[in-house]
Amino acid sequence: MLRLRLLLIISAACNAAAFNLFPPAPLEQAGAKAVQSLDRRQALTTSAVGLAGLFGFSGQALAFGGKLKSVNSQLAAYGLPQISSVPDGFSPLLELYGTGQNRDTLLVEFLHPSDWIVVKPNNDVNGEDGTIQAGEYAKGDTATFFVWDTGKKKIEDQDKDFFASAIKKAISQKGDNVYQDFKIINTELQQHEAQTYGIVDFKYVLLTGAGFEVERRGVASVTSEGNGVQVLWAATISARFKKTKEQLRVCAESFRVYADGIKVNKIDYNDKDFEVKKPALK
Repeated sequence: MLRLRLLLIISAACNAAAFNLFPPAPLEQAGAKAVQSLDRRQALTTSAVGLAGLFGFSGQALAFGGKLKSVNSQLAAYGLPQISSVPDGFSPLLELYGTGQNRDTLLVEFLHPSDWIVVKPNNDVNGEDGTIQAGEYAKGDTATFFVWDTGKKKIEDQDKDFFASAIKKAISQKGDNVYQDFKIINTELQQHEAQTYGIVDFKYVLLTGAGFEVERRGVASVTSEGNGVQVLWAATISARFKKTKEQLRVCAESFRVYADGIKVNKIDYNDKDFEVKKPALK
């Protein structure tokens, strides 16, 4: 099933490329393993970047999520709670956000369906851009990390309008004219360790550059660590929501983000070899 889905992604992107729908995008080589497997995965990676572009995603470096043992060893190195179990069909993801000089460093964790492709931030001489995402892009199923630089907030004291503003910011990074009819359906608070997360069910209409209107449904998790507010929003087209809503909820409810004690040596953009000296998890 996984091979079939991957082939469908490649086929869809290659067919679209023939009509110049998707712009070419460079690959980030993340270590020796990525270099060794580049030939096998180059077509898939480039295709997924193009498909991700349909939903407004800018990250261009892709990788497959880590396994539970590896993720837990990294969490343990930071002295953070480990993941006790992972539902069948899911994979854990643990990734650094903000290894560039232009962003505060955060450690982001969530679960995603195992056959989803993971997109990570990209670094170049202008700094870090893009974000952490996972999705089955050909079908419109996505989970995306977003940081709202609005200062530290006490999540349990926030109202419905605050959560609406946070999610609207997350889905409209290319401008306010990319969506309409945004509505929050339900909100609830969840406590994990000393951290509060707002779990929000929402829907909106995506306005595509081609003039189409696409109804989308999703579940978001909103919290505040460090100097801002962080959102993981997981969404799909409305026609698929009944089938995928439990997957999206697992993504949102498994979201954790850490700021305290998460330190890396920031990338030196003046170093001509900075591409091979990017910080890694402990």
